Amino acid sequence: MKIVDEKDRDYRFGDSGPKYLMKGPRSNFAVVRFNPGQDFPAHYHEVMEENFYILEGKIDIYVDKAKYTLSKGQFIHIEPGEVHYVKNAYDEPIVMVSTLAPYQEVDKVEVPDAY
Repeated sequence: MKIVDEKDRDYRFGDSGPKYLMKGPRSNFAVVRFNPGQDFPAHYHEVMEENFYILEGKIDIYVDKAKYTLSKGQFIHIEPGEVHYVKNAYDEPIVMVSTLAPYQEVDKVEVPDAY
């Protein structure tokens, strides 16, 4: 059993990026915030599947070059091997939940110039 209070954790980049509430042993769980204009490099996972659930705002998520615009209350599941890229092209911050499973300490393969 584990209890974590989000206020006790920090976003990776100060006011944005992932804020991991749990990393392993079987899955990752994070609250993710992107400010307007922010993105992260296109990548895929060899083993882990990734899910995003939108809590606030609107976000563009590209999966294998197809663009999906998601907003509050929407969910997307990304399979291992699917190249994905996330960009906040909007005027408001985005807040979403991210889960990754099964846990792997290293399982991110960046794809330069994919988007």
